[in-house]
Parts: sequence; structure tokens; C-alpha cells
Amino acid sequence: MLIPMREELTKVGVQELRTAADVDRAVNAAGTTMIIVNSVCGCAAGRMRPAVRKAMQHGTRPDHTYSVFAGQDKDATERARSFFTGYPPSSPSIAILCDGKLVYMMERRQIETREAPAIAAELTDAFDRLCATSAAND
Repeated sequence: MLIPMREELTKVGVQELRTAADVDRAVNAAGTTMIIVNSVCGCAAGRMRPAVRKAMQHGTRPDHTYSVFAGQDKDATERARSFFTGYPPSSPSIAILCDGKLVYMMERRQIETREAPAIAAELTDAFDRLCATSAAND
């Protein structure tokens, strides 16, 4: 059975952001926040979403994990991208912010050319580098 594109991430604890106000609340939360720009494209389905599911099994994770859906939740996606300073719009993509500041970005070009296990490995490395300090403070 195929899992719908949104549910594939929400089943592993990723919360959806549907409005620009939702994004503002999420980004203003203390700690590390991962925002995934989900999409209907093949590289999201075959690479990004499986990689995120695998990475979410890692012991160290961002304090908060959210997604916006490009092409469906347009205001939320546009607002999320406004925090990805220095990067053009890209979907799928994955950003990590720390206390509202962008500290990591994986663009579509880094997703579409790699397999899910390699993407997951890069994400878990980023979690270890960027999220471990935050998790240690809990």
C-alpha cells in the first residue's frame, strides 16, 4: 500500500505547517528546527522522504521537525523559504535552523543526484553536529 505524500512524514513525527503564521511560530521556537520542503516530484518520493524517515530514527534529532508542501501550502512554503537566506527556492529541500537562524541547507540538487541512504547519512551527520548540544541541554 502506498502511503500518501504528507502522511509518509507525519507518521515519523514531522508536523505540517499549513500557513505562514504556523511557520513563524515554528521558526521562533528555541532550539533546533528542521523544516522540510516536501513536493510531489519523484526525487521527493524516492529519495528525500525515505531519507528523512531513516534519519528520524537516529538518536540525535532536531528539537522540532516540520514540513511545508510546495505547490499545495503556498503561503507556508513561501514563508519558510524566506528564512533560507542565500538559497533560491528549491523543492524538495531540507533546512535546519538554530534559534531561528539558518545553519544547514540541503537543496534539490543535492537530493536528486543521490540515493536515500546517502542523504540520510548526511542528515544524521548534521544532526550530530548541530543538534547534539541542544539535546544535551534538555
